[in-house]
Amino acid sequence: MGFIVMDEAFDMWKKQKTDYDYHLDWDAWHVRDLSDMVQRDRNHPSVFIWSIGNEVMEQWNNGDSTAAPIARELAGIVRALDPTRPITQAANNGSPQNPVFHAGALDLLGHNYHHEVWADFPTQYPGAKVIITEAMSALNSRGVYEQPSDSVASYETPYVKNHGPQPNKDYRLSSYDNRKAFWGSLHEQSLRLFERYPFLSGIFVWQGIDYLGEPTPYEWPARSSYFGVVDLAGFPKDPFYLYQSVWTEQPMLHLLPHWNWTPGDTIDVWAYTNADEVELFLNGVTLGVKRKTERVSHLMWRVAYTPGTLRAVSREEGRDWATAEVRTAGAPARVTLAPDRARIRANGEDLSFVTVTVQDRAGTAVPTAEPLIRFHLSGVDAKIVGVDNGDQSSHTSFKANQVRLFNGKALVIIRAGTRPGIVTLTAEAEGLAPSAVPMQLR
Repeated sequence: MGFIVMDEAFDMWKKQKTDYDYHLDWDAWHVRDLSDMVQRDRNHPSVFIWSIGNEVMEQWNNGDSTAAPIARELAGIVRALDPTRPITQAANNGSPQNPVFHAGALDLLGHNYHHEVWADFPTQYPGAKVIITEAMSALNSRGVYEQPSDSVASYETPYVKNHGPQPNKDYRLSSYDNRKAFWGSLHEQSLRLFERYPFLSGIFVWQGIDYLGEPTPYEWPARSSYFGVVDLAGFPKDPFYLYQSVWTEQPMLHLLPHWNWTPGDTIDVWAYTNADEVELFLNGVTLGVKRKTERVSHLMWRVAYTPGTLRAVSREEGRDWATAEVRTAGAPARVTLAPDRARIRANGEDLSFVTVTVQDRAGTAVPTAEPLIRFHLSGVDAKIVGVDNGDQSSHTSFKANQVRLFNGKALVIIRAGTRPGIVTLTAEAEGLAPSAVPMQLR
């Protein structure tokens, strides 16, 4: 996998965001810090653009006499050390009064969020090149599906209360693309506009992976973000497959949600695909064909729940393209372990990432199972160095030897020792058949 990097220097300039932030050190350190960063990174092939600031407070006052001089000073420092790469600054004020945008310092105007103003850039800044330096801020928990899926909620931060919809009390948010922060957008909204506007040169999705902190729209006990298209344990949330449907040429089809509901429920079924159309079947009976009218989109059927098998077939130019299937699972019966690699190097550093699930007696994964799983190792030297489940409100230590599944999944990470041989990971849960998987250290 290759990465391209926007190398960003400052989160504030002279004006503070918080009492004890970098503004206290600005005068003494900004020249040295920016120079050191550019000299450190300028020979790295992944770096394609420099950013001299993110959402700085100077952007908000068009009468601020410091904004333009600071922008020009910083851009001058960068260009003196690296004249080969363009310079931007990530602003969340896209108005024509933004003094940083008018400083003459930037090669590209960088803009964060507020997709509703993107269409105005060509008239407000004629001839300017624009890059979307942050977008989306959609909010999702993996494996959670709030019905109906076309009911969109736009949440405020926990510090702005009682002015909008209140989030769920269980600290979980829908994995349909229907929850977002008030300043952001749904994944489809911004990605569709990005494809529509040719004057936009690129887009950075906030966020690729959940991270500790900023658990918008919640406060404690939520402790990590909901912004990622991948959860903190590394498991994709459903919007991951929207991006895959747009960015890959390989046949793909993703079907959601799971198929364990209550008879009588009405469930919205979504499909993401890069094909022309999808036909949905429930227990072998067709529920109709849906055809894509836009490249960035999902297809939806509103289905009366009946247990069984939900199967989708995508077609491209009339030919079968890909298939996907979800089945109703029975009662949890056994723990299962699936290492990403069964052979790792005995160098004291190599890792195996083991996915933990629960299956019913027929071998179908139980998508709602959340038992506590306990682990132990036997054999040559190796260590459990991490566990996680992607639950944004979980307080289980990442260094524990046990973890509760979150919507049917968890992760345990094994680090090799230095002696070759076989190490066996065993996983147990109350009332379930255990599982053991050997790994070879060599």
